Amino acid sequence: MFVLVEMVDTVRIPPWNFQRQLNEAIAEELNKKLANKVVFNVGLCICLYDITKLDDSYIFPGDGASHTIVHFRYVVFHPFLDEILLGKIKYCSQEGVHVTLGFFDDILIPPESLQQPAKFDEAEQVWLWEYETDEGAHDLYMDQGEDIRFRVTDEMFVDTSPTGPSAAETPVIPGQPVAPPAEEVEKKEAPYTLIGTICDPGLGLLSWWNS
Repeated sequence: MFVLVEMVDTVRIPPWNFQRQLNEAIAEELNKKLANKVVFNVGLCICLYDITKLDDSYIFPGDGASHTIVHFRYVVFHPFLDEILLGKIKYCSQEGVHVTLGFFDDILIPPESLQQPAKFDEAEQVWLWEYETDEGAHDLYMDQGEDIRFRVTDEMFVDTSPTGPSAAETPVIPGQPVAPPAEEVEKKEAPYTLIGTICDPGLGLLSWWNS
């Protein structure tokens, strides 16, 4: 679930931090820059593990801060495919069951990956499993806050780096025609999403569904 990733970055230390130990100041700047951020195709950064190498520091003209190339290792949340995780149901929608781990919320179990037969209750806004027994079918609801065990089947990274200004932000030039406003606002995408499938009831799901 967590991995150590080797990284290299240039860290800027402002003059008012020169009285501090260099390693301490660099560690604070790295955590300020990376902690709780998603790095494209790497994962969710958690915290600095250690600094492995410091190159020489430089002060450039017009900038009183020091600039140091730092080699370091960072703790990153990046589960491997087929890894089994335990989370809690955050909410349900037509898209599927949305799961949270507490520190990471962008997990989706799509309808086809739920226990079948499954259906979505529009009134309650929850998914339910129509569990067949000798006494007939029972509706087992996947309620918000319940524990759920799932297997990671896929991951999606989206580059959310800033792009050029939209048409709405383009300055109006006198005498030039103005483009009509966009009718649809693009939905903000999560930079890192895990796709999962619900685990077999033999792994313990029936215990909490029946509780």
